[in-house]
Amino acid sequence: MMMKRLMGCLFLFLFFLNNTSAQTETFANPLLSSGADPYSFYKDGFYYYTHTTGNRLVIWKTKNLADLEHAEKKTIYTPPAGTMYSKNLWAPEIIFLNNKWYVYFAADDGKNENHRMYVVENGNADPLQGEWTFKGKVADPTDKWAIDGDVFSWKGQLYMIWSGWEGDVNGQQNIYLAKMKNPWTITGKRVKIGEPTYHWEKHGNLGAKDDVKHVSVNEGPQAPEHGNRLFIVFSASGCWTDYYALGLMRFEGKNIMDPKSWKKSAEPFFKQNKEVGVYAPGHNSFFKSPNGKEDWILYHANDEPGQGCGRFRTPRMQPFTWDKNGLPVFGEPVKKGVSLPIPR
Repeated sequence: MMMKRLMGCLFLFLFFLNNTSAQTETFANPLLSSGADPYSFYKDGFYYYTHTTGNRLVIWKTKNLADLEHAEKKTIYTPPAGTMYSKNLWAPEIIFLNNKWYVYFAADDGKNENHRMYVVENGNADPLQGEWTFKGKVADPTDKWAIDGDVFSWKGQLYMIWSGWEGDVNGQQNIYLAKMKNPWTITGKRVKIGEPTYHWEKHGNLGAKDDVKHVSVNEGPQAPEHGNRLFIVFSASGCWTDYYALGLMRFEGKNIMDPKSWKKSAEPFFKQNKEVGVYAPGHNSFFKSPNGKEDWILYHANDEPGQGCGRFRTPRMQPFTWDKNGLPVFGEPVKKGVSLPIPR
């Protein structure tokens, strides 16, 4: 009798162990119950993740982005009240540059027309430790409306790319590029390298129904590299529409600052999939698996039509590949709840 009980306990233990192991080898989207504009940076075995919270900057730290729900997290910066950057903190990005951590974010004083880019800095090896210092506004000489800044290096030169207005009135968001002399300072003039031109980039309007003002949007730019080629993946159309989607630009010239060197694909590369219930997928970032062999896209999306730009947006991720021409193949957004292997 004792032997039967021992064998039974052993069976239950092995069953539990195998079942637990299986659970940790897979995951399902979404990663969190809420979180727009997801971004991550991998360093020394950890992913550092952040997304829009609105009034502060928060960082998650984990070895496995699929287990983001249980990750250690910390509020690293809350802006003082009464400043031009106290409210509406959008789309933060955490990046390690020149042996220091930087978080870039857009913010305003409560008025959208005052949105500009800002950055904080931390010299500690672990960004959840040490002190975060406000370095100031990151702006080109025009100092126009700006959001969604991404900083990257190309051929040894540091650049910032962002979404901005040409003037002082909303109506069209373009993609601008500028050189940087250090992680918190733009040097020289901005260059417009992208603007909405296709129908799929122009969904959305502003104003009352009897006085509609149409708006065209290019925002959330990211600058991934692959095979010595540089791309810009951006979000198009109003985020409040179900048509929010990802577009692609390819650098095909000699001068990155020459708008003619950038070629935009005529069709979106990632868009809503009504059949599986994924709407308005966009504002993405990219990351490699821990072994460095898999490419993954991190993005937000809605579960239902008409959910807009609010709290319903959730962070999701899925692997992608590259075609024979060296272009990314994102495929279709994966349905909520579908089991996927974790990044290796």
